[in-house]
Amino acid sequence: MDTPRSLTIYPAIDLKDGACVRLRQGRMQDATVYVNTPQAQARLWQDAGFHWIHVVDLNGAFSGQSVNSQAVRAILETVKIPVQLGGGLRDISGIASWLEAGVKRVILGSVAVKNPALVKEACQLFPGQIVASIDAYAGRVATEGWSHVSDMQAQDLALHMQDAGASAIIFTEISRDGMLQGLDIEQTVALANAVSVPVIASGGVGSIDHLRALRDAARLAKGIEGVIIGRALYDQFFTPKEALRVFNVS
Repeated sequence: MDTPRSLTIYPAIDLKDGACVRLRQGRMQDATVYVNTPQAQARLWQDAGFHWIHVVDLNGAFSGQSVNSQAVRAILETVKIPVQLGGGLRDISGIASWLEAGVKRVILGSVAVKNPALVKEACQLFPGQIVASIDAYAGRVATEGWSHVSDMQAQDLALHMQDAGASAIIFTEISRDGMLQGLDIEQTVALANAVSVPVIASGGVGSIDHLRALRDAARLAKGIEGVIIGRALYDQFFTPKEALRVFNVS
């Protein structure tokens, strides 16, 4: 039997009005507040054995500028493991500011569609530190905090972001996000097979079986590098230890 691939698990900290929340299908009005001190949650994820933390400024994603800066800085001051940050980053100065503050990787989402030249510039200025986030509904790219669905296909955007120099691509099927019904394995595999940069799966993890399904898919699509998990961890459908064990992470 093959040894499980050591994929990376990115526990999610989604920030809304300074609190750690989870949304359903990206709807801001459908938010569950889990923790009012995100830095405490970040420490818990670090202590649980995770090697990265995935942070999204949800208010920023809708407004187009960083909003939860105080909470993000508190997280950076609390943990030693690397943090990747997305939400509201629309210009070089904002990207540079967060990288200087200690963020390891910056995630660019809506701007990848609206201003691909900026993504290319950012990748040239900060090699290895720019991740493209592709959020899709039925394969079509969604922007502005998922409030707008474009005509662009996710795979086409992924190829453009690869050419721009993105170090990795996060793929989220938003119809599944927060619904605990499983990742869109088919779309994730297709995307990973289409590009040469690592792909991080997101949206829908609700059980250990869903993680096993991704692990098995990753044996065929070698480009799958990891997975973002949110609600399933917060609602304790499985423990961090159980999740890490699936991917042979210690």
